[in-house]
Amino acid sequence: MQFLSILVWSLLGTFTATVGTETDIDCLKYIKASLEDPFGYLKSSWDFNNKTEGYICRFSKVDCWNNLENRVLNLRLSGLGLRGRFPLGIQNCTSLTGLDLSNNELQGSIPFNISIILPFITSLDLSSNNFSGEIPSNIANCSCLNFLKLDHNRLTGHIPEQIGWLTRLKVFSVSNNLLSGPVPRFQNVTISADSYANNVGLCGGPLERCRVRHPRKFDYSFNSGFAIGYVVFSVSVVTVYASYCVPWVKVGKRSKMITVAAMVMLMIRRSKHKKTEVDQLGSMSTMEFLLETQISRSEKYITRMNFRDLSKATENFSQQNIIGVGQMGTMYKATLPNGWSIAVKRLSNLIDLEEHFDLEEQFMSELKTLGKLRHENLLTLFGFCVESKEMLLVYKYISNGNLFDWLHSTEDKKKILEWPLRVKIAVGLARGMAWLHHGNNFRVAHLNISSKCILLDQNFEPKLSNFGKAMLINPNEINSSSSFSISIEFWEQCYLKEDVFYFGIVLLELITGKGYFFNQFR
Repeated sequence: MQFLSILVWSLLGTFTATVGTETDIDCLKYIKASLEDPFGYLKSSWDFNNKTEGYICRFSKVDCWNNLENRVLNLRLSGLGLRGRFPLGIQNCTSLTGLDLSNNELQGSIPFNISIILPFITSLDLSSNNFSGEIPSNIANCSCLNFLKLDHNRLTGHIPEQIGWLTRLKVFSVSNNLLSGPVPRFQNVTISADSYANNVGLCGGPLERCRVRHPRKFDYSFNSGFAIGYVVFSVSVVTVYASYCVPWVKVGKRSKMITVAAMVMLMIRRSKHKKTEVDQLGSMSTMEFLLETQISRSEKYITRMNFRDLSKATENFSQQNIIGVGQMGTMYKATLPNGWSIAVKRLSNLIDLEEHFDLEEQFMSELKTLGKLRHENLLTLFGFCVESKEMLLVYKYISNGNLFDWLHSTEDKKKILEWPLRVKIAVGLARGMAWLHHGNNFRVAHLNISSKCILLDQNFEPKLSNFGKAMLINPNEINSSSSFSISIEFWEQCYLKEDVFYFGIVLLELITGKGYFFNQFR
């Protein structure tokens, strides 16, 4: 009987391992079939007729987690004379952390969705091939990367500045390409001039200064001490600001309460809606033009996705997958073929012309802000989709929902936030706001901060979302001589202070556990 039990469990274990690693076998089969192998290295070594346990781990150039399991960890395919394009089927190696395709004859572009194909990659070497086109900005979403070599190819365009946000990166090389423009500013590593050598027009960093004239910039350091100071300051200023600095105005049929800053933006945004029907039709054409322009720009930063794929991932936008409904649209949880969970926001299809304009403006605002910005306390925008009348935004799935539900949950679904977690949330949110206001290449005012737009990941790290009403400006526009410039006083008084005020209300919610409405502070 004991022998029978051992036999049964052994068979179950073998079956589980085989099923769990079948995708890795498909991955290697695809690579072998899609690439030309003139010297027969893969043909002679990669024999898929051998079905013994862990057999692919004995293939040449393949490293596994362990030799008893068909789970590929590294692929070392350097110098084999391989020809063809980047093998997209490599995404089936779901545990892959290292990929070396250097010193081959591969051509074509680097996949625009490289982070989805290689989500856990730590070492990527595509050097000494014939890859062409631009370096995809999506590579900045490969957050585990610490080794990236793209040298000795025919890559063109600019190096995406987002690569500088890869905090774990230690080795980076793009020498001997056709790149131009400023090099990224890296956070935790110094990249030498040799890594940029022999390109047509790179500048900045260790190279010659770029010729574009920039105003003086200040180096801000936002550590936890500053973030805590931001919290204390907000609590102190919220009552005074609410009493003396916020002129509240009633707007529209809904009697919403907004600040003067919001009223100014509302007047600017909606002045075109007070026209005749003919003018409105002209404005619609203008808005569509602006939307297409923003989409074209955004494709340089984030991935444009296919509606059919997103529909399949959400099971045709099944009601069972709905995780939230807001003014902008409905949020669905979706699962990609590789097992990744994402959140898909499907924007409402509005008939009202004015609301349609507002929705498109919010969509463009999300693309302009979250599409460019990456920070540990901001929600990650993976991609977007615009097809026919459909507009969708694709985000990283955040498992713990929003702060509002944790603070105001019903009794039958009681959620408890201990004080250390509340402090962690406050500090993380302050750190994110400080970075938005002062600590990146753009200046951003959120203008819609509330506990409902603060998401909590599995470690209760806060992620600021809902940038549909945000204002993003280039620091060059502050105190500039340009006719479109904005004074630093106006920017801080009308926009940043409004963020601080709403942040203070969130802090009161965190401290007291009670919901506050803005008319309480009139």
